Amino acid sequence: MNEIKCPKCGEKFSIDETQYASIVKQVKDKEFIKDLKNIEVQFEKEKKNLLQLTKLELEKEFNKELTNKDSEISELKSKIESAQATFASKLKELVAQKDKESSELKNKLATFNKDKDLEIANLMTDMSNKLASQENFILKLTNESELAEKEHKLQEQSLKEKYEAQLRFKDEEIERYKDFKTKLSTKMVGESLEQHCEIEFNKLRATGFQNAYFEKDNDAKSGSKGDYIYRDKDSEGGEFISIMFEMKNEMDTTSAKKKNEDFLKELDKDRREKNCEYAVLVSMLEPESDLYNAGIVDVSHKYPKMYVIRPQFFIPIITLLRNAALNSLEYRKELSLIRTQNIDISNFETAMNDFKTKFSKNYEIASRKFKTAIDEIDKTIDHLQKTKEALLSSENNLRLANNKAEDLSIKKLTKNNPTMQEKFAKLKVM
Repeated sequence: MNEIKCPKCGEKFSIDETQYASIVKQVKDKEFIKDLKNIEVQFEKEKKNLLQLTKLELEKEFNKELTNKDSEISELKSKIESAQATFASKLKELVAQKDKESSELKNKLATFNKDKDLEIANLMTDMSNKLASQENFILKLTNESELAEKEHKLQEQSLKEKYEAQLRFKDEEIERYKDFKTKLSTKMVGESLEQHCEIEFNKLRATGFQNAYFEKDNDAKSGSKGDYIYRDKDSEGGEFISIMFEMKNEMDTTSAKKKNEDFLKELDKDRREKNCEYAVLVSMLEPESDLYNAGIVDVSHKYPKMYVIRPQFFIPIITLLRNAALNSLEYRKELSLIRTQNIDISNFETAMNDFKTKFSKNYEIASRKFKTAIDEIDKTIDHLQKTKEALLSSENNLRLANNKAEDLSIKKLTKNNPTMQEKFAKLKVM
């Protein structure tokens, strides 16, 4: 039994366990229903406040974000328009400058071509004058031919006597060199012939070969060397002829007789290694050979620019080759000048074409970069548009969430929940 005291009258009374449990149950059900109603009211109030507050904050944040994005888009558009205007202005200025430079280059080229044509015309006039002078000279010679024919008979006798004197001098010279050869000793092999040639050259160095170099070849790095190297320069210091000399004597060997051809290959090798234009073998070998005794022998059919001579033709071969080189020197200078002028024109055209190519390349790069910038800006605008759409979509989802919250009821909450349905049913009954 349980004893219960009335809170109003203070009277105590006893009840059994069943009655006590029933009373407790009634009290608990009433308190639970009361609390549940209070909770339900409070929940609805808080839900509305929360939804209203969330909606306001989201709208505020969305409007702020939207305002910022619109501002950024406006600013980007302004920057794009400014960049386009600046680029167009600079491009226009650059094109104008390049057109001006191109025009100046064309004017210079036209002036150069005009001067070149004038110079060619002057050269053609000079050549015509020279040809006319030569024709007059030939006419004069033709007119004087009769006088020359009359003088020919008088000179014939004189030339005959002079020729006979030269033959006698040649025979005496041959005899003198034969005697010179027979007097050579084994200690003077080759050396005496070299000394003879050096002495003959030095006799004329001060008068005929003032700018010439004539020294022994002492460079044997390649394994062989010639005897002497001759080089001559013009008034400007430029070399216009070079000769490699090799001297060979009959007594150069004692065991067997050598031929001139035995030394030509080595001489050509020395000429090329020492960078000489000509090669000359001064030889006393094969003394009975009619070929070599006749004078200067050209063996360039075997080795380029090579000659074989006897010692008496040492100075004449230098003089002949030197005079031929001097005669061609002026033509080579003129040819070099013409080539230089042609190279200048080619270089000018190459520079102009190079300028055009680089300008086109730079313009293409600038245009490509500008297009890339425009594409990136378009991408940014597209991204911002997608962000805007996402925010609008979020607002729609919030609206749907709000509708669902407002549509929430006790009936829906207790659906499929028998216990809660029973509680609410008893509450309605009471």
